[in-house]
Amino acid sequence: MGRLTTSDLIYIAYNYPACRSGMTSNVSYIDTRKEYMLYTWGKIVYRWRWLILGIWMMILILAVPLGSLVTEELSSGFGRTNTESQRGLDVLDQDMGLTQSSVTVVYKSETSVYTDRDYKDEVARSLQNLASALPEVAGVMTPYNTGDPYMVSSDGKTIYVVVQLDQSLDDAMDGMGNLRDNLHSDSLSVWTTGGIPIFYDMNIVSEHDLRRAETVAFPLVMIVLIIVFGSLIAAGLPLMMGACSIVVTAALIYGLAQFTDMSLFVLNIATLLGLGVAVDYSLLVVNRFREELAKHDTENAIAITMSTAGKSVIFSAITSVLGLSGMLLFDFMMLRSLGIGGVTVMILSLSVALTLLPASISLLGPRVNSLRIFPTISGMRNFYFWHRLASWVMRHPLRVTVPLMLFLLVLGTPFLRVNLGAPWANILPEDVESRQGFDVLSEDIGHGEAGPIIIVYTSPTSVFEANNINALYEMTQNLSSNPAVGRSESIFSLYPGFTLTEYQERFADNLSQVDPISKQIISTYANSNATYIKVVPSFEIMSDETKELVRSIRAYEYGGDMTRYVTGGTADLMDSIEVIYGSFPTAVMFVLVSIYIALLLLFKSVVLPMKAVIMNGMSIFATYGAVVLIFQDGYFQSLLGIDTLGYVDAVLPVVLFCITFGISMDYEVFLLSRVKEIYDETGDNTSSVAYGLEKTGRIITSAALIMVLVCGSFALADIVIVKMFGIGLGLAILIDATLVRALLVPALMRIMGDFNWWAPFINNKKRPGTS
Repeated sequence: MGRLTTSDLIYIAYNYPACRSGMTSNVSYIDTRKEYMLYTWGKIVYRWRWLILGIWMMILILAVPLGSLVTEELSSGFGRTNTESQRGLDVLDQDMGLTQSSVTVVYKSETSVYTDRDYKDEVARSLQNLASALPEVAGVMTPYNTGDPYMVSSDGKTIYVVVQLDQSLDDAMDGMGNLRDNLHSDSLSVWTTGGIPIFYDMNIVSEHDLRRAETVAFPLVMIVLIIVFGSLIAAGLPLMMGACSIVVTAALIYGLAQFTDMSLFVLNIATLLGLGVAVDYSLLVVNRFREELAKHDTENAIAITMSTAGKSVIFSAITSVLGLSGMLLFDFMMLRSLGIGGVTVMILSLSVALTLLPASISLLGPRVNSLRIFPTISGMRNFYFWHRLASWVMRHPLRVTVPLMLFLLVLGTPFLRVNLGAPWANILPEDVESRQGFDVLSEDIGHGEAGPIIIVYTSPTSVFEANNINALYEMTQNLSSNPAVGRSESIFSLYPGFTLTEYQERFADNLSQVDPISKQIISTYANSNATYIKVVPSFEIMSDETKELVRSIRAYEYGGDMTRYVTGGTADLMDSIEVIYGSFPTAVMFVLVSIYIALLLLFKSVVLPMKAVIMNGMSIFATYGAVVLIFQDGYFQSLLGIDTLGYVDAVLPVVLFCITFGISMDYEVFLLSRVKEIYDETGDNTSSVAYGLEKTGRIITSAALIMVLVCGSFALADIVIVKMFGIGLGLAILIDATLVRALLVPALMRIMGDFNWWAPFINNKKRPGTS
């Protein structure tokens, strides 16, 4: 092998104590002292192991039935926001009595047209059955009772009707299944679509995706753990801990949902993190316990494991919680609930790793290695690979650092042209009813019918005053000349040939000049204090043209004594994006600063936390670019089984940042905790890094592989948002654990040398009893 270096001698001394005989080095084996809090905690857990297991058993017995009810308490949609579009919806609901709870029903015949008697009778019979079965049906708007030709396709074979419900959105969601059961036809194809059916279907498909992900992930993770440990008992423990975390988290989410809105996607996040992180923490603890068990009895092995691996797990959980807490800063129900769910599952995973897991292995003791399937790779062959890798990287730090950093920066550049969008029916599979109805409505009748823009006006006096009529008239004239507008409907639709003067005269004195029948029609669009203009765009709901149309309407200077709100599907989604990215810089700053401080306290170094933050930022930036290439540009879509959306969901960069920044710090903590143990003893930066990577390389790689497999199981989801998140997070972890943690971190630590540990204003005094 050639001449042994000082680094090799230190490596051998720390891994093979028997080889230290006769060595004159002042290196001493790390001896964890009883006075340390976590050492004492390990002793307590060992002593009270039966009690701890009994408490967890009772918790699980209570959690299982509560967790099974959680999906019924979760909210669809993305929650209320204090935006212009939401205020416009409130005016329509509260001032004009236009309920937000409505369902669009699409009818289609392959042979008949809507004016045929059999077509008309079948629609009437279908709607009559619905109204008889559901007393909450407040009204139905059809092309027959409104005479609206725009509710009919050009060939007359497809129509849509609007069923108005006298109930809240949540109640309407709960009753969606019953509505569908009572809405059917023997001769016509019928679909329900619109906001309520779409989010109802999201709930159902999301739950199905969750079950499938669990079914795929559990056996894959078990295979990896068996390969890592070689023993069924040791491999089964982390998986059991992950399952416990998921079950108890679901019960806690059920409880939280009684007090605050929780998004239906919170279960996907909780399952992914619960399985991935709890298994990772357990992997670290079980691995360290097996190491210590070779040198100590069970009680002391538990105590030492808690004071070493336990410390790493605590700080890993802290960084993850800080990252996930960034989502709590958003005034956006979906993100806030994902943050709550994520923080909850992280705290649960930490609790499991510090109580249930050590209590379990205390009972097992040496039997943790029972049911061995095959022997693990020998220590010298397995560990020395990582030592040699780190040594090679540190001999050629610039060769590693420069090309890898350039690669990460280049991979991230597509994110600079990201097109942020928001989900609608197109994120659902094509065989789902609301998606089918949306597609038929868009293709047969028009894209704009599926997502109109609503311009709402309110007046403290009367919208029918001459100056207000003038402002409204000018707005409709401006819209009629805009090529992005298919058509518009308003109080002026009743008299399409009138001049402005004629409108002012007809609407004067609060409609005193209007006959009763015309008044009834006008009341559809206005009352004395509020009115709206319905704008049907010529393009899809989130197309660039439709978004630009919303911006131009909002920029148009209107006169009169009125307040204006622009709402509707496109405006609402645009406002949601604005709310999210208005808070994103604050969340980023909170996560960066808080994690930096946490790592500063752990490593007693000013430089290492800064390096960790920068490296995480680079891996996330590279992941962002990869997501744009896949989901926006369509690369690898056939390989991954996805349809190109043409945009990246606006929530994804926020969720990826908060979760990845916390999770990837786990691997940094796992690695540098071991490095610091040796550096505190030896003061040798190079050998400390080699030892740290040698001891944690296999665990970090295994933990990352487990997270990638768990994320990959979510990449099989039918909902594109979940698929996008699974692929994005899996890529982030893969990049971080391979390129960043295994190569860039050792290379940079070699370049910076002892400057890694620079901390001029921190008391970095060694612990008592160390050399």
